[in-house]
Amino acid sequence: ASRYMDEHVGQVLAKLESLGVLEDTAILVSADHGENMGELGIYSEHGTADQGTCRIPMIVRWPGSAARDAVDEGLHYHLDLAPTLAELLGLTPAPSWDGESYADAVRTGQSAGRPYLVLSQCAHVCQRSVRFREYLYIRTYHDGHHGFPKEMLFDLRNDPHEQQDLAEKRRDLRKEAVYLLSEWHDGMMATMDSDTDPLWTVMREGGPLHAREYAE
Repeated sequence: ASRYMDEHVGQVLAKLESLGVLEDTAILVSADHGENMGELGIYSEHGTADQGTCRIPMIVRWPGSAARDAVDEGLHYHLDLAPTLAELLGLTPAPSWDGESYADAVRTGQSAGRPYLVLSQCAHVCQRSVRFREYLYIRTYHDGHHGFPKEMLFDLRNDPHEQQDLAEKRRDLRKEAVYLLSEWHDGMMATMDSDTDPLWTVMREGGPLHAREYAE
């Protein structure tokens, strides 16, 4: 699938170049989710709040940008794309938008990003994870019948495929991650019209949809 996509993106770029408009065209390549290829023992599925599922491509080629071949290692949400595009187009993002622009990273290659991210999954499992520095902390509320422990911790720099759970060895990092999760949760609940966390709504409904058993 990746090779098929690469070849066809190349065809699009070649066509734009033959038309003489490539340098004036903004090009974005992204996705709605990643795919686990062995991470957490899962293959060809995207049902967990981990790096394999939640890390997506974000390739931006912007007309006039000085950031050719630059790589931004910062942490971003997908919802940061909307205010980024607004700023690049000279528009003002709406005050209600949750995203944070990383337009400078696109223009100049200057690294940007948030100090941490919180990622959620409630369709196949109920999990929240904290992505901070090189670490990924995963807290499981409903394991979707996968047998996941309540807490997992991975060093993605040295263990990108999430094979060595450090949760028992690094209690200090677990505590740090739980603090960040609590800080995020307080901020999100303060912006909601309801006083109920949507994750707990799913839990009260019987757990994640794809893990439920229905009587015929």
